[in-house]
Amino acid sequence: MKDIVKKSLGEIKKDLAERKVSSVEVTEAVLESIKEHEDYGAYVTVCAEAAMEAARAADKAIAEGKDAPLLGVPVAVKDNICTEGVRTTCASKFLENYIPPYDAFVVKKLKAAGAVIVGKANMDEFAMGSTSEFSAYKVVKNAVDPTRVPGGSSGGSAVAVASYQAYASLGSDTGGSIRQPAAFNGVVGLKPTYSAVSRNGLVAFASSLDQIGPLARNVADCRTVYYVIKGHDAGDSTSYAGDLDKGDDFTSLKGRKIGVAKEFFPTALNATIRAALEKAIKFYEDNGAEIVETSIGSFDMALACYYILSSAEATSNLSRYDGIKYGRRAEGCKTLDEIYYKSRTEFFGAEVKRRIMLGNFVLSSGYYDAFYLRASKARTLIKKDFDNALSGCDALICPTAPTTAYKLGSNAGDTTAAYLGDVFTVPVNIAGLPALSVNCGYDGDGMPIGMQLIGKPYCEKTLLSLAEIFEKGGRE
Repeated sequence: MKDIVKKSLGEIKKDLAERKVSSVEVTEAVLESIKEHEDYGAYVTVCAEAAMEAARAADKAIAEGKDAPLLGVPVAVKDNICTEGVRTTCASKFLENYIPPYDAFVVKKLKAAGAVIVGKANMDEFAMGSTSEFSAYKVVKNAVDPTRVPGGSSGGSAVAVASYQAYASLGSDTGGSIRQPAAFNGVVGLKPTYSAVSRNGLVAFASSLDQIGPLARNVADCRTVYYVIKGHDAGDSTSYAGDLDKGDDFTSLKGRKIGVAKEFFPTALNATIRAALEKAIKFYEDNGAEIVETSIGSFDMALACYYILSSAEATSNLSRYDGIKYGRRAEGCKTLDEIYYKSRTEFFGAEVKRRIMLGNFVLSSGYYDAFYLRASKARTLIKKDFDNALSGCDALICPTAPTTAYKLGSNAGDTTAAYLGDVFTVPVNIAGLPALSVNCGYDGDGMPIGMQLIGKPYCEKTLLSLAEIFEKGGRE
């Protein structure tokens, strides 16, 4: 039964449908795997009883001849996505005891598809971080090498999938938080077009950038979960009500055009990562795709633009955590000011405090025009440059991250180095585009290298097809 957890989502779904195995058996195996890999820190909360109840219900439905895309399949949900009756902490002490009275829209969709939710995946506190070392509860460890970071902020979601503690998971991506952990752990992660997946029930970090998406062990499984969670939600004012399938499914690269922007391949790029991406580009060209040279002139603005805009929005979104209306309250407070000060000092972690201070600074009188307003204008330019680059291409190709996973604690004293790790992912969120990370090789230490494909709005089908063709033939 141990090997059952190593099957893909597609394989286990087929076994369940053919009644070769029961959801109860599969769920028990996954829960056992979670216990065995507890040191990886992938979960904040494991819902064993609720999972077993859902598994029994799935077995009953299968016995009655019913079917659904995820019927009986154990999955994980990032701990910033609300789950009715199950703790949702955002990996923060501020929400340590918060139990939502409702399910997020995507969780309702998972349950309607028959999924068995086994737990809430660990993360950087309030999704602020790129290493998953900023959880208030425990550090997440890389699934390939536990001495290294798993990426962030959806590190637990990626590790749960990569280390066989779930068949798929949901993460959230504000500046690369699905794609970078996917790259560091050698799995597939999709950041959908902004508004393609409802944010209703996602605890907000930066509302104009946040997006929920799936992580899985292969492209087909990632597609399955994406098709389950996408769709219009009247409860989310930014949810898109139009055609979400503007791309197309295909199995041949003939007639396809893939753009290579020179800014994505700077001279200083790690040689091993460059070689892996060049090999992937050659695969696409050798198999019929046309490689188009293009440019994103505003690329160098994106990282600064992102950290200004996201921190400003975070400051606004986190202002509700005051120890009165939301979140825990520090003890021994005698005045209103003491409640605010002591609660926020005690329950917010260092990285969250850093982002709040940065956000307050760029929004403050005398600095608003110099920082926030200029970043907002730069955002428009970045989006325009991506639209121009994609106008003659099906997708753009680039590294997911400028490095492979590095040692835990190695960036502890260098915040800038950690922020620079988002250089290839944050422009996508600023432009609101879909992007996917898929493994394209390994470095000299055996650590996975991620390849990022960036597409036109609502063209996830195109990205998934391009990634699947590479997955099947582009890796040795």
